[in-house]
Amino acid sequence: MNRLAIAVGKPLDDFRAQYEQSVPEYDAERFERLVADGATWDTVLEATKENAPHGFIIYWSCDFSPLMQLAGHRLRCVEYLMGNHAVAQTMYRHNPAIMLYAPLRTAIYEDVEGETWFAVDQPRTRFASFGDPGITQGGVELDRRLAVLLGHLGLPVPDVLAAHSE
Repeated sequence: MNRLAIAVGKPLDDFRAQYEQSVPEYDAERFERLVADGATWDTVLEATKENAPHGFIIYWSCDFSPLMQLAGHRLRCVEYLMGNHAVAQTMYRHNPAIMLYAPLRTAIYEDVEGETWFAVDQPRTRFASFGDPGITQGGVELDRRLAVLLGHLGLPVPDVLAAHSE
């Protein structure tokens, strides 16, 4: 596993708003309707593109800060599950256990100096652990998408992602 922690260079609330605008919430109602209607996978893919304009969707989020403040902690952290089910399905066919790592866990947090960070485990390193080239390729695709998202957010793209972003 290779954890990527990237200094954001702006206040947590500002970056959080930018991130949540760029990575919209999963439109559960829409996708549940597609399932209920027995939609084709092509229809699901089209809906996914619309829901994930920058390649990813937020499936879940939690701001742990208020709870941790009750224990006397002043630092803030918001966790997310971010992914793309169109990419996940390309790996799922090889081994459904890939859902251990899909969607990706991400965090926006503050350090003791007040710096805001964005953290995520590098997808390729998580999915390569299955030892299946089809799954590893999905991880490489997620590396590429993550690099594009980081660029869109104005963050530096780590070298381990840049190699796969072309």
